[in-house]
Amino acid sequence: MSLFQTQAWQSAWWDTWGAEHSLELRRPWGQGISGIYSTEYKIKGLIPIKSLEFVGSSYRKIRSTRTEYNRFSVLGESADQAQKALEKTLFSLDWSEAVFNDLPLDSSDVAILKKIAIKNKWLVRTVNKDSAWAIRTEGGFENYLRGLGSNTRLRLFNRRKVLESLGEIVHENYADKCNEPTKFFEILNRFHLKRWGKPVYTRNALKFNSLFLRRIKLEGGEPQLLIMKCFDEPISALYNVKYNGCVYNLQSGFEQSFHNKLALGTLHLGYAIEQAFLNEGVQFFDFLAGSGKNENYKKRIATESMSLISLMIVRSTLLKTLYSIKGI
Repeated sequence: MSLFQTQAWQSAWWDTWGAEHSLELRRPWGQGISGIYSTEYKIKGLIPIKSLEFVGSSYRKIRSTRTEYNRFSVLGESADQAQKALEKTLFSLDWSEAVFNDLPLDSSDVAILKKIAIKNKWLVRTVNKDSAWAIRTEGGFENYLRGLGSNTRLRLFNRRKVLESLGEIVHENYADKCNEPTKFFEILNRFHLKRWGKPVYTRNALKFNSLFLRRIKLEGGEPQLLIMKCFDEPISALYNVKYNGCVYNLQSGFEQSFHNKLALGTLHLGYAIEQAFLNEGVQFFDFLAGSGKNENYKKRIATESMSLISLMIVRSTLLKTLYSIKGI
């Protein structure tokens, strides 16, 4: 089970955005699956929509923290059982379209969803495709480095000597300190404000992450709010959480004007990746989906990838016609 289907993640998302937007929970999360909710809105302010979506996602209505590796099937159940359970959910509810984000492309869930749609003559639309990137942390950190391109190895590891020559480099985990998560997110937001012109976490996202971090510990998760400092000043931040043998890199930020020959964010990742290799309880370091501002740095340093797909299932005859003609 991934971090995103934990009680901590799903309940924190629901208590943040579900409550604020009066969403209706239709199928609860648990046993490795994402919850499903219903909501209503209008496209272009005119066309009424009754939609089904995963808890943790919103296609049109809400801007929220992204939830990946979604799934319908309960861990351990057969494809036939999963199909019957999903059909029961879909046929028991009133909806015009359903949008299911970030499903693993090669999963049986995608095949099941398409099979149900074809059987009932529902339109299937692909609304997004993406790739998630990870490192398998087995075989030793040195072997991993040898498998990288020379320039990537330089940015991730070899320029540590340059960094450490500039002053005392200190690594701290703010999750170990009382009330430090708030300070950590202030630092991370400051880095993003300078680089992107806006903070990465606003009010609701801060509420969500506060709830999530408190709750994930109860499920055996280990928050890693990593700050790298030089002369006691923060220069880089990594928001990681270790769960079920995997370290998830949820967010990062760094002081972009620190040194023009150093990729601070990549160097900081290198330290965290090395620690993951040294931890016998970790099998993967997961960068999740998405890419950097100027390049897909995840692809260069990853050893594994997973294709994700977001599917829309259209039940309404009117909407099927409109989508076919206009693609709204």
